[in-house]
Parts: sequence; C-alpha cells; structure tokens
Amino acid sequence: MEHSTAVTDIPPQGEPQSPPVLVLDGVVKTFTVEKKRIVALDDVSCTVRPGMVTGLIGPDGAGKTTLMRLCAGLLAPDQGTLRALGLDAVAEPLAVQARIGYMPQRFGLYEDLSVRENLDLYADLQGVAATARPERYRQLLAMAGLEGFQGRLAGRLSGGMKQKLGLVCTLVRPPRLLLLDEPTVGVDPVSRRELWQIVYHLVEAEGMSVLLSTAYLDEAERCAEVVLIHGGRILGHDRPQAFSRQVDGRTWLVRAPALAKRALQRALSREPAVLDALILGTAVRVVSRDRRPPALSTLPAATEAEVAPVAPRFEDYFVATLKDETANGNNNHIALGTVNSRTNGGDVITVDNLVRRFGDFFAVDHVSFRVRPGEIFGLLGANGAGKTTTFRMLCGLLPITSGACTVAGMNLRTAAAAARARIGYMAQKFSLYGNLTVLQNLRFFSSAYGLRGARRRDQIDWALATFDLEPYAATESQDLPLGFKQRLALAVALMHEPEVLFLDEPTSGVDPLARREFWAQINSLADQGVTVLVTTHFMEEAEYCDRLVIMADGRVLAEGTPEEMKERHGGAQGREATMEDAFIGLLEAHQLTGATA
Repeated sequence: MEHSTAVTDIPPQGEPQSPPVLVLDGVVKTFTVEKKRIVALDDVSCTVRPGMVTGLIGPDGAGKTTLMRLCAGLLAPDQGTLRALGLDAVAEPLAVQARIGYMPQRFGLYEDLSVRENLDLYADLQGVAATARPERYRQLLAMAGLEGFQGRLAGRLSGGMKQKLGLVCTLVRPPRLLLLDEPTVGVDPVSRRELWQIVYHLVEAEGMSVLLSTAYLDEAERCAEVVLIHGGRILGHDRPQAFSRQVDGRTWLVRAPALAKRALQRALSREPAVLDALILGTAVRVVSRDRRPPALSTLPAATEAEVAPVAPRFEDYFVATLKDETANGNNNHIALGTVNSRTNGGDVITVDNLVRRFGDFFAVDHVSFRVRPGEIFGLLGANGAGKTTTFRMLCGLLPITSGACTVAGMNLRTAAAAARARIGYMAQKFSLYGNLTVLQNLRFFSSAYGLRGARRRDQIDWALATFDLEPYAATESQDLPLGFKQRLALAVALMHEPEVLFLDEPTSGVDPLARREFWAQINSLADQGVTVLVTTHFMEEAEYCDRLVIMADGRVLAEGTPEEMKERHGGAQGREATMEDAFIGLLEAHQLTGATA
C-alpha cells in the first residue's frame, strides 16, 4: 500500500530557528528472536524540535519503545547516527543519560518505600545536592498534587498517583529533554488530564522539550507535532491537524433510530465503501474510502437513516492509513457452539449491598446493580474506586465481606467454584504462563476448564483458527506482540464457552486498531447471548456498553445508559457531550460535595 506522507520537519513560524533536541539519520535497529531477525527500525530519519510536545504515534510493534530507548542511549543502532541535545548518543550514552529524563512504560517505583523515600532514592541516583532537594520536592509534589502523600507507601497509591510519582521521580533533576513512553496507559481520564497538565507546565514554565508516545489517539491532538511510525518506518511528521486534513470529506455520522447501535455498526462495517465504523453515542462514526457518503445498502430494508458530515480527527487518518494493512482477516467474528442457550430470562448477575473490607478500609462499600442476559455492562471509575475489587469478588477470586451476589444463577458466597466454571475472566495484566508456548497455554487451560478428549482438541483448534494464533503456536507467550497476547488471553477465557465474560481493562496499552478488532469480537459474543461485564479507562469504549455504573470511593455514583450519563452529567458547553465529559463532571461533583449521586 502506498502511504501519503505528511510534511516532515516543519520550520518554526515567526521564531528564530533553535537547534533540534533529537536528530536521527538513517537509523536501523534489529533484534533476533527465536533465530529470526526482526527489523524494529528501518532507515529512520527524523528531527525533533525544542520547546514543545512531540507525539510518537503508531500501532503495537511499530518501533516506538525501541526508538525511545535509542534516544535515551540505552540501545545502540546497527546503522545510522543519533544525536540528543547535540551529543552523539552512540559514542556518549552516559553523557546523554545525564542530561535527559526517561520514563519507561513500567517505571521502577519501590512499592515498599514511601513517596518521600522514592524521591530521595532517585535524587541520590541522579546526584541532586541535598540543599537543592526541599525546594525541588515542593515544586514537583505541588505540581503532581502529591503534597499530602509523602509518607504513604508507593504500593498503596492509586494507578494514576503512581504514574504521577514516577514522572516526579524522573524530574528530580530537571532535564532539558524528557522522554515519556506511554505515560498515561492504565490511568483514568481524570488522572490522564492531570498528567497532561504537568507535561504542559514543564514545557511552558520550564522550557522543557518532550517526546511522548501514546496509545490514546486523542492525545495526539494535544501535541504540537506528531511523528507517525509503522513497521519501523516513519510515515509522516507534521502537526496533528495536517494529518486530519488528509481525510477531509471522508468522515460521517450515521443515525438510524430504529436500529440498535451495535446492529447499525455491524451493518455499516459490511459496506464496501466503509473503512471504519465506530459507535459514538446513539450514532456510528464512519470513515469512508472516498469522499462519497456511505450508500447504506447493508441496512435492513426500509430503515430510515441520516448521514451527516463531521469534522475529521487524527484518529480517522490513523485508521484510514493503517487499517487495511493490519486487518487479521477473520472478520472479527467469534462463532460459539452454544448460541442462545444460555439465558433463562432472569438477571445473569445480581449484586446487593456488596461489601469488601480490608481492616477498617472499605474498598467496596454497599454496591448494588443488576446485569441482564446478553448485555454489555460497564464498570467505570477512577483508579482506586473499587472496580477491580468488585470484579474479583464477582469472579469468585476474592471473598465477600458482606452482601449478596449471584452470577449465572450461582451464589458466590456458597458456590464460588461452581460459578467459576460458568464464567470467563480476562485479567487487567497478561496473566497466562509466559514461559509456555501458545499451544501449551491452550492445552493447560482447556484441561483446567474440564475439557477432555475430542472436545478439548476441537476447542484448541477453534481457538488457534478463530484468533489467528496458528503461526504463533510454538511461540512462548511472553514473546508475543501485545495485540496477540490479548488474543491469546481472550481465547483462553472462551475455551469452555462461558455464559458470562469478565473483562478487566482488557485493552489497556493496546493500539486503536487492535481495540477495534477486540470490540468487534466482544460485540459478536453479546449477539450470541454471552453476558459481558467490562472495566475500561477508554471512555469511547464505554459507548459500546448497553448500561454502566460509575464508581468512586467504593460506591456507585451513577447508573444508566451512556446516553443518560452524558445527558445528566456531561456539562459540555456549545458541543455534544462525550462520555469523558460525563465521567469527569460526575467525579468532580463528587469530590466537591462529598455526596453520592
């Protein structure tokens, strides 16, 4: 496929030209995995200008982390040159590391040390003088909103607070160049917004230059410039708006009030002229292959539909450029053998005054809700709200302190083991056996789910074929690309064709193309009667839910459909409210009043 490449290396407008903070010229980096040579970066040339946030955007396996590590002087290229802050990163890696800040995806906080002790440790490692520390700590902790948590153990911070502490530790010695490798993965929208406020402050108040990679394409819109990378090669480098303009006239909003939103999306996805169809409220956002509106020939006869043009986004360009190349070819449909035989008309999940207490701390505080058969039900909340604890109790993995809970007709207080046999669970972090191959994991978990003989062999073959895992059957799961780890985890969760599927932040860190593939699969399961309970920090994913609850401090603040949430709590001025508006508005109101909705 021929790519249209955006203009590279835009000169500053109305300002004297400053020396670049990063210059890559003809950089090549390869790795050998299982005796196979993998080209991570292929003839990469790029210039990053100072005093701004530059986004590094690309799908899983594009080469983002490798490029970051090269820029930090932690890896050496096989070919080409790389200069950081005017220094040769190959010849002088230690000098580069002394002048930059680098926060990797899994920043090494010491969870048994307090916030202050972590700061002291990193100040020691970075050679910060003792006399300079109090004022620097004060500035950083105030900027991150962590002033009142200096004595708290890092392991007891929420996910968002851990990310902010990791960033603060990186900044103990002020760097001229800051490299952030997906700093907002796995944090809620409020914490994500706070992290961006810190980044903006660093650029505007301290004159720092930032290179930031992210899996959230809306964050590309917050960058001054974007470098788009795929397959180890740079496809474009420009302002986000310049990318968006390349799909101008190809983006639409389709509404068909008589059709359910998943049915509308499924029908539009079958249109030959439609490249992308994404649920957005009661409508479906479409990217077409050309400037003509979608023909709607796949909608049921006599269906009334409205097609209206909508302004393009960076994500539209990203999908239009890369989707055909990364499609997995299985039409994203998961065919189960027990279709429509899983419901008896009653609620599949019932939760009444559920409580989980750790000592005097109420992680879950009298939570109640119901989930209907074949429903996709969302459990949303800020980091530390109690979502995962609730999830673990519903899966029978954590004892219930008090309250009542049933899943698939089983009482979790008296028949947790029997309930587990009827549910599938996909954990927030990859939790399969990394040193086992894909095939060995499938064999192990199929036996653990009680599958035997021909049934077991058939289900293993089904999993390999359905999730395109056959080429990786002999690969250790720890060596799989992130998107394929996700496929394997979902395959394992579905081996025994459960009635209920629990998904705990299943797409955290996964690029938008893999997320679309994943949700097409989940939608196909719901269409076959599987009940799905999901937690997510991607607010656009909440649009896929039929209903949802939003939690804070262990309690339910609000319950309803995504449309009801946006109407009640969106608070948008002059535009249509988003789920992120509703989420942030609800949590801010809760924090201000201390009252639950």
